Amino acid sequence: MATPAPPVTPMFPPKSNANITTQSAHPLSLLPKCTSLRELKQLQAFAIKTHLHNDIYILTKFINFCTLNPTTTSMQHAHHLFDQIPQPDIVLFNTMARGYARTDTPLLAFTLFTQILLSGIFPDDYTFPSLLKACASCKALEEGRQLHCLAIKLGLSENVYVCPTLINMYTACNEMDCARRVFDKISQPCVVTYNAMITGYARGSRPNEALSLFRELQARNLMPTDVTMLSALSSCSLLGALDLGKWLHEYVTKSGLDRFVKVNTALIDMYAKCGSLDDAVCVFQKMAVRDTQAWSAMIMAYAIHGHGPKAMSLFKEMRKAGIKPDEITFLGLLYACSHTGLVEEGFEYFYSMRDKYGVIPGIKHYGCMVDLLGRAGRLEEAYEFIVGLPIRPTPIFWRTLLSACGSHGNVELGKRVLEHIFELDDSHGGDYVILSNLCARAGRWEDVNTVRKLMGERGVVKVPGCSSVEVNNVVHEFFSGDGVHSVSTKLHQALDELVKELKMVGYVPDTSLVFHADMEDEEKEVILRYHSEKLAITFGLLNTPPGTTIRVVKNLRVCADCHSAAKLISFIFDRQIILRDVQRFHHFKDGKCSCEDFW
Repeated sequence: MATPAPPVTPMFPPKSNANITTQSAHPLSLLPKCTSLRELKQLQAFAIKTHLHNDIYILTKFINFCTLNPTTTSMQHAHHLFDQIPQPDIVLFNTMARGYARTDTPLLAFTLFTQILLSGIFPDDYTFPSLLKACASCKALEEGRQLHCLAIKLGLSENVYVCPTLINMYTACNEMDCARRVFDKISQPCVVTYNAMITGYARGSRPNEALSLFRELQARNLMPTDVTMLSALSSCSLLGALDLGKWLHEYVTKSGLDRFVKVNTALIDMYAKCGSLDDAVCVFQKMAVRDTQAWSAMIMAYAIHGHGPKAMSLFKEMRKAGIKPDEITFLGLLYACSHTGLVEEGFEYFYSMRDKYGVIPGIKHYGCMVDLLGRAGRLEEAYEFIVGLPIRPTPIFWRTLLSACGSHGNVELGKRVLEHIFELDDSHGGDYVILSNLCARAGRWEDVNTVRKLMGERGVVKVPGCSSVEVNNVVHEFFSGDGVHSVSTKLHQALDELVKELKMVGYVPDTSLVFHADMEDEEKEVILRYHSEKLAITFGLLNTPPGTTIRVVKNLRVCADCHSAAKLISFIFDRQIILRDVQRFHHFKDGKCSCEDFW
């Protein structure tokens, strides 16, 4: 390959040898006890002394050791050993490729692959999975497509080992249509292939397609695995589809898949994100074994539902149980502090991450700290925090602060923050809307017109509010303004009547939230009335029995007017309304909200 190597004679571990009197003296007899690359090199030195360093069997074993738990250093050594073999076979290359695919430099496998092809060795069905995994891990779409073409030429494109990794490669590169075309060409897809496609849809935030494939899998009488259930439960979480999630929970229990800690953890996450905190707690308490991910999921569940003290108390229990926290654990704790106004406690957790637990803060942790300061009204501190970050600020940091400026009415800082955002990304409609509304509240209509003109010039559009509600296992979506639904006329009439009832108990539409200087209050009321949250809640009232909890999921932050209306609706109709917006959960009951108007 690289340099000429001494002749190699294939040889298996000998029972006797001129220089070796016992089996225990053979280098390979110590390999199972080897725990590090340093120890392996000592064995290699022993092999050199006993003239076995050119033995292909021993070199292969050494390479296998290096690729078992690969690091950059161990793979460099494996590559060095590989180059000493003058005629390596495809099996040995597959071992190398598998190792590289699990390192931070997966594409180095392709350098080796080129050498293999030039030497006239053909890949087999075990070669492609590792190379495609390497492409997936670093989103190398072009290399992945070349591999796909080669697999087709060699007649391996529909191989049972190749297809799932092809699908996974395309989904990792966000080429969902390509992945689906690969899937659709398979006449009899197995459960592994289904898992690859379902997982791709779930990770690509296309839960409806994922669940549709899950039903198709069942219709084919294929048995879902733990991997299948993880993706199906994740899809329910994205949709907020509690009833379907409960059905999946029953299936998990009956099929014995609840023996997997990861499946139980996914159940906790699903129940939390579908608004059923009690069910999440129940699953957690029944778990016989709880790892870091399970504890973290429960801490996060408490956090997003506004139970900061419970999240912190659970963290104490976690530490008493001897479980080491990870980055997700601290994300949940910081989130809990942010949504309950516990600024000092938040800073304590933030600094203890690195100093006490050795967890390096990431982008999301820094974002939580900005949110923590912003919600508390400490806007200048939040600004200085971003400026002083050890990493380059991303747009999300500045957007978090911009949102806080909007909540606290700081126009000047909002303008400065928007300049930072535009340096990174000027295509996000929500940024313009926040500043425009902020200026409108301050009566600065010239600034409002300037921002709106800028939106038009840049072709930026506002993301419409969209809320969904699950009724009888069907998720219904509504958009602010004129909902696109088959019963929209009936629904709007019902909403009109509902608003009349609300006014009788003190509801006053907050028209100050509609920022149009030339619009009358009546017109503003109409705009507020048909917000997507109100449409979804009204649909839930019409189509569920009295006393049933109404669960709504919104794509944006819930507006203050809808928040006030939801509190009154929960009181008048004796209903619990659980609304999940882009930031947190709101539990409306008896005229009150769990957020205590801090959101």
